[in-house]
Amino acid sequence: QLQLVESGGGLVQPGGSLRLSCTSSGFILDNYGIGWFRQAPGKEREGVSYITRRGSTNYADSVNGRFSIERDSAKNTVFLQMNSLKPEDTAIYSCAKSLNVWGTLSPRDYHYWGQGTQVTVSS
Repeated sequence: QLQLVESGGGLVQPGGSLRLSCTSSGFILDNYGIGWFRQAPGKEREGVSYITRRGSTNYADSVNGRFSIERDSAKNTVFLQMNSLKPEDTAIYSCAKSLNVWGTLSPRDYHYWGQGTQVTVSS
């Protein structure tokens, strides 16, 4: 089976931090690009960040400088560290496996999506 499972979401105050995890089963995560996406109610799913097979990373302008993506090969896990969180970051965050070894911020370039984890930023 090929699947991804996210964890680490929750309720946090503005300015706080959360660390999301994306753990793969059924494939070696290091061999593919992995992306993080988010979707707020009534909004289209948007790309947040990705990491390629070689370790190159990219971020959406809205999170650049606040979020960071990293991979732990031994744990077969990709993390999304989220700092300086804002209310507009509230969304369901999902990770997904790229169809190739690289990455993009387009959801259409991914498959094998995780179920998502809720992130709520509110005072």
